Amino acid sequence: MSVFGKLFGAGGGKAGKGGPTPQEAIQRLRDTEEMLSKKQEFLEKKIEQELTAAKKHGTKNKRAALQALKRKKRYEKQLAQIDGTLSTIEFQREALENANTNTEVLKNMGYAAKAMKAAHDNMDIDKVDELMQDIADQQELAEEISTAISKPVGFGEEFDEDELMAELEELEQEELDKNLLEISGPETVPLPNVPSIALPSKPAKKKEEEDDDMKELENWAGSI
Repeated sequence: MSVFGKLFGAGGGKAGKGGPTPQEAIQRLRDTEEMLSKKQEFLEKKIEQELTAAKKHGTKNKRAALQALKRKKRYEKQLAQIDGTLSTIEFQREALENANTNTEVLKNMGYAAKAMKAAHDNMDIDKVDELMQDIADQQELAEEISTAISKPVGFGEEFDEDELMAELEELEQEELDKNLLEISGPETVPLPNVPSIALPSKPAKKKEEEDDDMKELENWAGSI
């Protein structure tokens, strides 16, 4: 029989039916551990007392010293037994705690599985697919409506953008022509003032050279 079987009284009988719950057994084991721990403290003090008595009597009263050492040995033996018992009880308690935890975990998992099954009982995969398709269709329709609403509306008036662009270009050209006329017009552009200082006359020599050139040009033209 396994350790858990022994702990929980597996195999039928009164222990399996009316035995203590894991929580009750764990609490009793803890109480036992506490009791044995107190017994340990008591034995440790007794060992210390007997050791002190043996040292006190020493060579003065060997019989009393030997009796104290014998009692010390008995106390030490009991202390070692308690240490072993505490180790066994601690292992048993930990095993019970783990078993109790596993039981609660499995119980909760089973509860969750039943709840999930109950939630899925009223669900049909075909209906779920139809619902998801309806949601997708409605989402697409909502996007189309949003797009239509966001477009600018002329309240029934429709214009040809090409005609509007041509008209705009004509207006721009007219404005450009007007600006050019204003720049090149005789009335808007002031003429420079005539200098009041007399220009220097050309030298006589240069004047004669120009007259000779003109005569030569006239003679050449007459000979043609």
